[in-house]
Amino acid sequence: MNFRELMKTILGVWVLAYAGGVIAAEESLRVTKRSFSGGQVKTKTETWQPGKTAVIVCDMWDAHHCFNAVGRVNEMAPQMDRFLIEMRRRGATVIHAPSSCVGFYKDHPARQRVASIPRSSHIPEGIGQWCDDIPSEVDYPLDQSDGGEDDDPAQHAAWARQLTAKGRNPRAPWTRQVESLTILDQDFITDNGEEVWSILDHKGVSNVMLVGVHTNMCVLGRPFGLRQLSKNGKNVVLVRDLTDTMYNPARWPFVDHFQGNRLIQRHIETYVCPTITSNQILGGKPFVFQNDRPKKCLIVCAESLYETSRTLPEFASQVIKDQLGLEPVILSCGKGEHQVPRLEEEIRDADLVILSARRRSLPESQLNAVKDYLDKGRPLVAIRTSSHAFDTRGKHPDGHAEWPNFDTEVIGGDYTGHYANDLVCRLVVAKNRHAVMTGVDMQQSKGSLYRSSPLSSNATVVLWGEVDSEKREPVAWTHQYGDSRVFYTSLGHPDDFRDAGFARLLENGIRWSMKMNIGLEPEKKK
Repeated sequence: MNFRELMKTILGVWVLAYAGGVIAAEESLRVTKRSFSGGQVKTKTETWQPGKTAVIVCDMWDAHHCFNAVGRVNEMAPQMDRFLIEMRRRGATVIHAPSSCVGFYKDHPARQRVASIPRSSHIPEGIGQWCDDIPSEVDYPLDQSDGGEDDDPAQHAAWARQLTAKGRNPRAPWTRQVESLTILDQDFITDNGEEVWSILDHKGVSNVMLVGVHTNMCVLGRPFGLRQLSKNGKNVVLVRDLTDTMYNPARWPFVDHFQGNRLIQRHIETYVCPTITSNQILGGKPFVFQNDRPKKCLIVCAESLYETSRTLPEFASQVIKDQLGLEPVILSCGKGEHQVPRLEEEIRDADLVILSARRRSLPESQLNAVKDYLDKGRPLVAIRTSSHAFDTRGKHPDGHAEWPNFDTEVIGGDYTGHYANDLVCRLVVAKNRHAVMTGVDMQQSKGSLYRSSPLSSNATVVLWGEVDSEKREPVAWTHQYGDSRVFYTSLGHPDDFRDAGFARLLENGIRWSMKMNIGLEPEKKK
């Protein structure tokens, strides 16, 4: 017996002793379930009896055709193992389900135990089959039609060669569950939906936690997965920090891998079942992948005419955070104030700045921080009055500075006022349709039309505005300021934010400025 096997035996004896009441009585499980409905996150705290609770470990294989997926499994496994140990200690049932690899464990006591479980007398119809969707599901959030691999091509090819050299099929190299997850004799091993259901039925389990991979494929669809358990009446949850998604950022909705994972979790919370996190059982903090650092979007609101201190935070919550996966930080200053609290500290590590300001001077150090941000080639999205953001026409406090040429230099425009407020501004897409206009359908704006021409030679108009009896003016364009990509629109009236077309325009402007892909949702998303 090697050291690892000895430790497993010792741990198994300890857990069995505990389960038999030698060490202590069964501890209850207090979980806070998160769901999403009506645009709102909802939580519900429940107390579960461990004896009526099971954890199913889905497809935590020892290898995968996606190199990055293997890395994430290995990174997550130690936290998952601690979670399983604690769940056993509390008295819960653990079922390991390494699909298509169960044969590897034919002599393991945890596999042989399955044969001792009587077949349930009420097996749900179809529980032994894959489940692609359930009636409640709509609006699937990812295009995973390419299989979801997010490897660098050269890295992927090298990994395939390595697998082949080991005698493994590079498209299906899994042979067993990853070794860093402990399987004890009192656990169960099966990937059969009817066997899983019979175990749950025999042990009186009504509460089920799913951990493992991959969330958008196996965790949802397997015979023992979330859809089957949810539609057949189990109180099932996904442990959302102990899972991962097969998603390629080169596919719609063109966000990073970890945001794709969060989008699938939100889909599950909306249509399939609630989620929890492992720290509700273990204490401490939820598990986070080391490369899962959302990019920071700094939003600066320094104007009092168009309510952007209200509309931009709402947009940030709905689009910037929930759809794009950026982490919004919102700074604002009131009417007549000429400094933005914490601007210098927050802009240093910002990945994007969204600016809505009007005729504000700033302390020299703050304005220098803005200039330094742009000089480093970082992206800027500016709206409405930001064309004259830092032009106070010489009226500013001592020690403050202005930037009267910000419009012509950075934004690429030439603001000289606006047409009358009562003139309806009709919107016309530029002849050579720019990618920023992808999916944008916006006919008019209630905001006054700005006089912004002529634009810089580095600017490209994407949208024009027209009012009766006047020449058209550009209302949205892209511009290059050094290495910084700048997107500007003179739209941004409160009513514009109620228009889905404007939300899409602003989202696309963010994507363009950050060099993210822009594209439409495909017709077939699964």
